[in-house]
Amino acid sequence: MTETGSAFLQSDWFNYLILPFLIFLARICDVSIGTLRIIFVAKGNKLVAPFLGFFEVLIWILAITRIIQNLDNPFCYLGYAAGFATGNYIGLLIEEKLAMGVVMLRIITLHPIPELIEKLNKAGYGSTQMNADGTRGKVFITFTIIPRSELNTALGFVREIEPDAFITTEDIRMVSKGVFPASGSGSSKINPFKWWRKGI
Repeated sequence: MTETGSAFLQSDWFNYLILPFLIFLARICDVSIGTLRIIFVAKGNKLVAPFLGFFEVLIWILAITRIIQNLDNPFCYLGYAAGFATGNYIGLLIEEKLAMGVVMLRIITLHPIPELIEKLNKAGYGSTQMNADGTRGKVFITFTIIPRSELNTALGFVREIEPDAFITTEDIRMVSKGVFPASGSGSSKINPFKWWRKGI
């Protein structure tokens, strides 16, 4: 390394600004990757999760090495902590954008809603209905399994036809057969990158 390069790496400009910023960026990368890895693990994806884990740890080692080499530099600590916080936020944003997998939409109403069933069916969503006993008497439950990227569309149908409906959603790890929109999949293997949510 030239004397100029060595002097730059030892300068206050590098130690108190550039180095903390690089650590900040590294932490954003590894924590964002880690957030996605945890999501893929929860969804049972055995291929993507280990791949992400490799790069997550590699980047973390590079960042923590620089921290250990600069224990007397508080700006490195700030960059490390800020990168961790920002990485969590960015990781969740990426996961929302990917909108991976499928969800079960559970709709509970006080009376049958054939208009909603018809609209769901026309949109390509399968549905199952059943009677149940609620706290205040008889209720009607409608279940439908939909790609997570299309959740807002299905919720719009419900709110348009039955705004007072009680709605819950639940992540589904695996599906087999069933009725799905033409762009969806009835396979038990869910492609985590198939549905990319637009407009977020």
